[in-house]
Amino acid sequence: MLTTHNKVSNKNNFFGNTTPIDLIKEYGSPLYVYNENIMRERCRELKNLLTYPNFSVNFSVKANSNLSLLKIALEEGLNADAMSPGEIFVELKAGFSSEQILYISNNVSKEEMQYAIDRDILVSVDSLSQLESYGQINNGGKICIRFNPGVGAGHHEKVITGGKKTKFGVDPSLIPEIKDILSKYNLNLVGINQHIGSLFMEGDKYIEGVESLLTIAENFDDLEFVDMGGGFGIPYKKLEDEKRLDLESLGKKLDKVLFDWTARYGKQITFKIEPGRYIVAECGNLLGSVYSLKENYGMKYVGTDLGFNVLKRPVMYNSHHDIEIFRESNIPSNKTETVNIVGNICESGDIIAKDRTLPEIFEGDIINVLDAGAYGYCMASNYNNRLRPAEVLVTSEGNVKLIRRRDTYEDLIRNF
Repeated sequence: MLTTHNKVSNKNNFFGNTTPIDLIKEYGSPLYVYNENIMRERCRELKNLLTYPNFSVNFSVKANSNLSLLKIALEEGLNADAMSPGEIFVELKAGFSSEQILYISNNVSKEEMQYAIDRDILVSVDSLSQLESYGQINNGGKICIRFNPGVGAGHHEKVITGGKKTKFGVDPSLIPEIKDILSKYNLNLVGINQHIGSLFMEGDKYIEGVESLLTIAENFDDLEFVDMGGGFGIPYKKLEDEKRLDLESLGKKLDKVLFDWTARYGKQITFKIEPGRYIVAECGNLLGSVYSLKENYGMKYVGTDLGFNVLKRPVMYNSHHDIEIFRESNIPSNKTETVNIVGNICESGDIIAKDRTLPEIFEGDIINVLDAGAYGYCMASNYNNRLRPAEVLVTSEGNVKLIRRRDTYEDLIRNF
């Protein structure tokens, strides 16, 4: 097997005791592959982010909701947040207790709120009208509120969730109205939270957002926790030696902010973070097969089964994923080429890597898309009636375990 065009996977022994060639033969193509050791390492890095004693890492399950991965997060001491009753359902199935789950709702019905209330799960609301709705069905209950502190960050405008041009959170100028509603329904505000956006690689904007949120927190005397949000980025351009987020530096800065603030507040409340992407992005790769090669008007196209029904991030966010090449034979690639790696969906935007300079690719090669563990399978669909792929886990011992089977054609008509 050719091993000259996959330096990242070779370095971290991503595939353990197997190879991409063998995995595709056994489980089919495309295929999501996760590495247990990498996921556990990322969990531990964030668990050790702070020296501040009352600190909780909440895994944002929207990034990846595979039950086996949730169980790993739970084993590593993480809690969870949820964005829907469906996410609550799978978190409870994975073994998280109600006390470990925070339901961060956005424009939801009273029925969805009731689903959480019935399971003793704390609800976070992000508007005055949602706070009213919650009070009407849970008078005297506990509540959390999501604020928009006016600070946003992210790799694309569609993932910036804080600032003055986003749908999320309550404008802090409405704090007097919030207090009126809390009093009207005898609600106990136990926490506040924020999320400024996704994929920051420098910590200063995050610190700025935390400081703004803590200023808001000073308006409430009896908080039990402040959820600082997430957005912790990972280096998607590993083949260019992109630097990692400096967690040590970020942790030291955060520690100082939190210790100083709690000294003024008068008690050491709990602080939470929501690092969804950081936990699972790098532990997941996506394998696909090359079925055709062609040239159209001077551009070479590498045709694969990696349509945007399988990985949506490139078409949705113009996201970059590094590409590795695996080949069953030892035939070398003697030149590099600028190519578009495209999928099998009937859409012109079905491009997984655009204008990418890579070693020559042959029909039959296996494409390895790096860092696809976050917002990969969970955003997959049956568009064009394509089947969603299987998911497998490379265990800590290097062995392979099927953790979700591939769709069948019968699945396409299961609900009719």
